[in-house]
Amino acid sequence: MIKRTISLTRLAVPMALGLSVLSTAAFAGAPEGFTELLNGKNLDGWHGHNPHDTVNKVPADKLPEAIASYQAAFKEHWTVENGELVNDGHGPYCTTDKDYGDVEFHIEYKTVPLADSGIYMRGTPQVQIWDSTEEAKFKHDADKGSGGLWNNSKGAPGKNPSVLADKPFGEWNSFKITQLGARTSVIFNDKLVVDNAIMENYWDRALPLPARGPIHLQTHGGEIRWRNIYIREFSPDEANARLRGDDAAAGFTSVFNGKDLSGWAGALDNYEVRDGAIVCKPDHGGVLHTTGEYSDFVVRLEFKLPPGGNNGLAIRYSGSGTAAYDGMTELQILDDTADKYKDLDPRQYHGSAYGMVPVHRGYQRPVGEWNYQEVTVKGSTIKVELNGSVILDADISKVTEFMKDTPHPGKDRTRGHFGFAGHNDPVMFRNIAIKKL
Repeated sequence: MIKRTISLTRLAVPMALGLSVLSTAAFAGAPEGFTELLNGKNLDGWHGHNPHDTVNKVPADKLPEAIASYQAAFKEHWTVENGELVNDGHGPYCTTDKDYGDVEFHIEYKTVPLADSGIYMRGTPQVQIWDSTEEAKFKHDADKGSGGLWNNSKGAPGKNPSVLADKPFGEWNSFKITQLGARTSVIFNDKLVVDNAIMENYWDRALPLPARGPIHLQTHGGEIRWRNIYIREFSPDEANARLRGDDAAAGFTSVFNGKDLSGWAGALDNYEVRDGAIVCKPDHGGVLHTTGEYSDFVVRLEFKLPPGGNNGLAIRYSGSGTAAYDGMTELQILDDTADKYKDLDPRQYHGSAYGMVPVHRGYQRPVGEWNYQEVTVKGSTIKVELNGSVILDADISKVTEFMKDTPHPGKDRTRGHFGFAGHNDPVMFRNIAIKKL
């Protein structure tokens, strides 16, 4: 088990980076490891776009034409002055040419009274910017300050900032936004105001946040100035480590020592330990499971798929028979990108409750890279979070329709083993830890 400790919070920006306070210069250049998004001279790297006019409204083949129609207004209302990006309160949003996924994003802004703005991550509203003194908007929680994920549902974590941290008008405010999957943390003027909250998909709340998207700087209501705009994209390994945090501090216990299969039972001869990971031997299969049993629990693990790889997580497995049918369920582990799987039933793709409940797809890392997955089993419910995005949240007891009309006699089990349902491919699993609920 590899122990990882993240400072401040599980997702907060580590102070070791030397970025506890952004530069107060108008244009200082990006810190080491970061990419400069504003060159201090012109609008290169940015274009105009208002997603409220296009998302779910303009067909994909017409989108380039729609975006082109914004550019004259973009150049009219957005300028660069003395190294600062300036908007007069009108026009389309300033939008990065590039799409981003897992990032650490830094920006400073200064606005005027009554201005209303925000930062759209992955093209989605928004990290909110208010005039926190405007009484007319107190009914919308403006008095709670900027930095919250204002478009999250009422009562959802992160919707409002945990503390009022806005500076007086005329002073520069700084944001550090860390986003891993949908997991979002916001440090505003050096205060943690959103801690590891899931940013909801405003455009369709039934779906997770998109895996990638542009950054929009929203504007309406008054002049706003931006400067020192930097970004750093996380490697998969760093993203996984930050998502996971410290297992021991979170109450998790390792169930795999990284050396041998002590504590495991079942198809022992069909698995091996290689490079600190449990691996199903090629052309072998069967269920390898923990000797202990679990009722309600959370399991954390990392997995790596070979091209076309197929395996599964056995949930409340009985110890005999199949994980998918005789256990509560098998949560599919699958290379969704493999051509041979393109015509599967939706209840067979990665993360699905096999044959019972489909998932949201498109959140795996490329084949050959390690993915981080966390599964919560509570009563008859199962939630699967893949790389920071919730791809399944289902109540198995409510399933009445099964793939190929094949019943799942074990689906209502309340206790059983956790394990892996090998299907002949060398899928790798490591850093496996369980917390009983």
